[in-house]
Amino acid sequence: MTLQQHDYQLMLNESRRQRDTITDTVLPSPPTPLLVTGVTGVAGFGALTYFQARYPDQIYGAVQETDVDFPAKNLVFIDLRDYQRLEEICDKLQIQAILDCAGNCALKACQLDQRIAWELNVDIVYNLARYAHSRGIRLVHLSVDMVYAGRPGGNYREEEPPCPANVYGQTMVAGEEAVAQACPSATTLRISMPMGVSFNGHAGAIDWIAARFRPGRHATLYYNEVRTPTYVDEMARVFHEFLLNDYSGVLNCGGPRQVSLYQMAQIVNVAGGFQPELLYGLLIEESCPVPPRVRNCSLDSGKLTEVLGYAPFTPWPGLPQLVPTDRMWHLRREPNSQGATPYMNRTLGCSPSLYRSREEYLDQLF
Repeated sequence: MTLQQHDYQLMLNESRRQRDTITDTVLPSPPTPLLVTGVTGVAGFGALTYFQARYPDQIYGAVQETDVDFPAKNLVFIDLRDYQRLEEICDKLQIQAILDCAGNCALKACQLDQRIAWELNVDIVYNLARYAHSRGIRLVHLSVDMVYAGRPGGNYREEEPPCPANVYGQTMVAGEEAVAQACPSATTLRISMPMGVSFNGHAGAIDWIAARFRPGRHATLYYNEVRTPTYVDEMARVFHEFLLNDYSGVLNCGGPRQVSLYQMAQIVNVAGGFQPELLYGLLIEESCPVPPRVRNCSLDSGKLTEVLGYAPFTPWPGLPQLVPTDRMWHLRREPNSQGATPYMNRTLGCSPSLYRSREEYLDQLF
């Protein structure tokens, strides 16, 4: 068993240890077989882990042919831009639902190669949507908070028109429109900073920041880029809910706490036990970022709560001692503070609301 396979097995086991929902109810099985796309990303990897832990023989992960080291089982090697091949494979597997987490979120790459950005963030989405509509199967598509450029206070609601700041945001808006056009019965969920571990150890906010700190490299993050991060294990349960229901349209899917990128780095720095002097911060106005950065694009997800009948997300991070109080907070830590990679992976990548006690939450760290 390779290291990645070992880590994946640990995540499967962890998912089985958790409660099915934060309300401790048991959800019915989703339509299966289920195809999950974008599984090399943090949200997709977390969703695939969740579903394969519960329905191991009925969940397929779509990956590129180059992703031969991806550790999960039941992989479908396919270029989702190839509609004919998509039809052939999904028909053969008798796919009954699609959870679409695919897309290219590399901001600079999207800005510099707009053709690829449109292919990966729009063409693929359109292919999945028209296939789902043609077969009458359930589609849940993930969009992102960066369809908005940001404003003082943030708190965007679904009825506010998108105003993307960069090519990535533009293509995500176009992806939403493609879903609405090709599969009107689908649900589009706008997520915001999925917080969980990645399969390759450097994707997503937690692992990217930790990968800077671990070898003693500096990390510089913005004070005024603000998001509403969400634990991926809580996200997976929301995806499950929408695979079961027939809601159509766009919903915000962000957490209840606004957190800046600089604060995220503070939290990773402390939880991971890294050297505090490695963290720097600045305002977006003090740099010339390429591509243009969003400001406060936090989401108001009150409508999501209304649709589900309960608040599905708890604040990230879940432990009060990991919530920054000011820009110097990470410098003031106890001499015997618990920070280390296993502690960071658990407290920042797994929601405490899914465990029955604090002791169980901080047991069997991985």
